[in-house]
Order: sequence, then structure tokens, then C-alpha cells
Amino acid sequence: MTLTAPPAEQQRAASAEKTDAAPTRPWHHRLSRFDQNASPYLYISPFFLLFGLVGLFPLLYTVWVAVHEWDLLKGEGEFVGVGNFVEILGDSMFWNSIGNTLSIFLLSAIPQLAVALVIAYLLDRGLRAPTFWRMSVLIPFVVTPVAVAIIFSSIFNEADGLANNLLNLIGIADQEWKHNTALSHIAIAVMVNFRWTGYNALILLAAMQAVPRDLYESAALDGAGAARRFFSITIPTIRPTLIFVIITATIGGLQVFAEPRLFDVSTAGGIGGSDRQFQTTVLFLWELAFFRRNLGEASAVAILLFLLIVGIGVINFLISRRIATGSDPTNRAARRRSRSTSRNSTKEEAR
Repeated sequence: MTLTAPPAEQQRAASAEKTDAAPTRPWHHRLSRFDQNASPYLYISPFFLLFGLVGLFPLLYTVWVAVHEWDLLKGEGEFVGVGNFVEILGDSMFWNSIGNTLSIFLLSAIPQLAVALVIAYLLDRGLRAPTFWRMSVLIPFVVTPVAVAIIFSSIFNEADGLANNLLNLIGIADQEWKHNTALSHIAIAVMVNFRWTGYNALILLAAMQAVPRDLYESAALDGAGAARRFFSITIPTIRPTLIFVIITATIGGLQVFAEPRLFDVSTAGGIGGSDRQFQTTVLFLWELAFFRRNLGEASAVAILLFLLIVGIGVINFLISRRIATGSDPTNRAARRRSRSTSRNSTKEEAR
């Protein structure tokens, strides 16, 4: 049986049917493709609109104010370019506030993250009544910063505070918590740690609970102790969350305001102590804006603080990523095997 081509009439009829049906299918196809491509952007557009309104626009407007003479009551003045930045960088009070901010940040962030890691690890070990302990560590975060500052201001009162009374019990004389620079930084750091340690611990705990349990069981069978499992399995596995916590702690630590503002309101209008011994950069910004009414220089301080936070945040990110990666013996063993394999293959090729 031989196959013959269809008649010309049938070919014309088939092509006519295809031509009639063509406009319908591409229209639906284009609509479906447009929906697939455009829908994700429509879903996330509210976030970007809100960010542009309350985030990006204030940042750009701050840059505009920073390059002008700007009085709190009179408003915009003449354009000065980088003049406000030059004035701020030549002000000793600005550098004093930077030093105080970095000191309080180091005294609060490092112990805070270390204790949060330990607390999260203990909560991850299967304690009895886990919900009670998780809620307990979160209670300080629920308390408002104003209440925390008032309570700890009373605790570190130099006359009859709880801190000096406890020191007197072990034979140590009263300390000047609000007048000594180092002691005031320690007291403010304690306030910051009290409020944020539990919050960071719960974030790290959520990451630790996602670690596969068979990794711990395999390590235990190989003879690894609890400390070795913590540094070799837990820390490398929760690296993304650890980096997130470090970055957020950096941002919050360098923007500390409520604690030093309310630590000693009896001296110097509450702008950082009688000798500005615990005046942070945000407190200095607040003084420029609302005491001296110089919004131009205050905006310049805000931009410089923003750049400082970005710089320290990038440094913390690089260091934390390197520590987390370098502490994983599995990665080191894999790298050693890779180097050994490459050397052996090179020798074989040479032969």
C-alpha cells in the first residue's frame, strides 16, 4: 500500500483551520506568560513601596539636609557642600562620642553573642519544660528600654544602689558608676546585654534545631565530646544565622540611645554624663539637632554613623564567615583530600 499526499483542497482547509485558531491560543499563552513574569513583582511591590517611603526617601533627604545650613526652626539655609562634614570631623566631641560608642559596643556585643550561643545550646539539649525556659529568656526583651534603663540606673546608683551594696558585702568600696568612664560603659553594656541576649539566643536556637541529629550521633560514635560537636558541627551549620545575629547586633550596638540617655538624667541634660563620659554618637546627634538646632551638622553625623555601621558590619561579616568556615574539620579534611588527590594525579601524569 502506497502513501500519497493529501489533496490540495484538504491542505488549504487544514491551513485555514490553523489560521482561524491561531489568534486564540497565542492570546492565552501571552496572558499566562505575563502572569508568570509579572506576578512575583506585584507580590513584593508593597515592600519596596514601603521601603522607599520610610527608608530610602529619609536617607536621601538626610543627605540633602547634610549639605545645607539647616536650622531646626528657620529651615533650609544656604548650600555648604561638605562644610558640615568638615566641621563635624574637626569637633573633638564627635570623636569622643565615637570612642564611647565603640567601647560600649565591644563590651556589649561580644559577651552578648557568646552568652546567647551558650543559652541556645543548653536549650537545644532537651531541658525539661522547654517552653518555660524559652519564654523566660525572652522576658527581658519584652520589657521596654525605658523601664530597663530606669531599673538599672537605680541599681548602679552611686549612693545606695544595689551594685555598690553587693560590692560592700565582699569588702569593695563604693564605685562611681556614673562618673567613671570605664565603669559607666560597663553599666550601660550590662543594660544592653540584659535586654538582647535572650532574643538572640532564641534566634540561634531556631537555627540549632534545624541541624540534623544524625550528625551529632555520628560524631558521638566517633568519640567527639560535647565541646568538639559544638565547635565542629553546630557553629559551621548555623553560620548564616550567626552572621545575621552578628550584623543585627552591630547595627543595634552602634545605634544605642535609650540606655545612655536615661542612665543619668540628673547631669548635663541627659546627654551623656557631666563630662560626656558615656555620650554615644546618637546622643551627640540628638544634642546637635534639638539642643543646638543645627540639623545640617546632625545630618552629617547621621551619614558618618551610617558609613561606620556599614564598614564595621562588613568587617564582622568577613570575620564571622572565615571563623565559621575555618572551624569545620570536615572542610579542612576535604581540602586535604583534594590537595592529596591533585598531587597524586600530577605524579601519575608525569610518569
